[in-house]
Amino acid sequence: MIGLPRLTLMELKLFLREPMAVFFAVLFPALLVGILGSVPSFREPSPALGGLRVVDLYVPIAVTFVIVMLALNVAPTALATYRERGVLRRLATTPVRPAALLAAQMAMGLVTAVFAVLLVLATGRLAFGVALPRQPAGYALAFVLAAAAVFAIGMLLAAVAPNARSAQGLGSLLIFPVMFFAGLWVPRAVMPDLLRRVSDFTPLGAGAQALQDATGGAWPQPLHLAVMVGYLAVFGLLAARTFRWQ
Repeated sequence: MIGLPRLTLMELKLFLREPMAVFFAVLFPALLVGILGSVPSFREPSPALGGLRVVDLYVPIAVTFVIVMLALNVAPTALATYRERGVLRRLATTPVRPAALLAAQMAMGLVTAVFAVLLVLATGRLAFGVALPRQPAGYALAFVLAAAAVFAIGMLLAAVAPNARSAQGLGSLLIFPVMFFAGLWVPRAVMPDLLRRVSDFTPLGAGAQALQDATGGAWPQPLHLAVMVGYLAVFGLLAARTFRWQ
């Protein structure tokens, strides 16, 4: 743990050397809010959305996009690469245990996610007057649980993927259904009832709604919090039991 800050800084430097990863995980979510907010009809309140605007709904969705890119693309690929190249095996012979590198990767992801989320919130607020979270404690709780749940899935991908290319492919494949149920293509507010009910039981469907509730000033619903905790517990346990250091 003494070397964790140094390892985290090293992981951050390595991440910043990947311009495409930085763009899609950090800059693209805020850019997405900017693009959607530039559409005049998306800045008008809609009765079908409960008086909200489309751009209001897409800010929490952009936050979940930050999480999914870091958890299902960046982290699994990095960890699978370390295992494939023998980095984790060599670390096992030093005072820095392989688990420290795992913790550093998680810490780097959290720091990066917080910065990206602040960028999304600032873009929505300053450019389009999107309300900041009126229930900040609930918003922070929803964000942490959503990130933890999806990172647990990402750790399982890293555990079962035979190499870095497979980890990246599996992560990219999962991004589409996970973000669909979060409302990226069809906002949850206008989903059919059955589809929205299914979305409630997905990690980022629950996460996006919890973030939206907290933004409006309500505490996230217990169902959505329980769903995210469930994903964290199940996939975290599976990842811990199946993760291979070499």
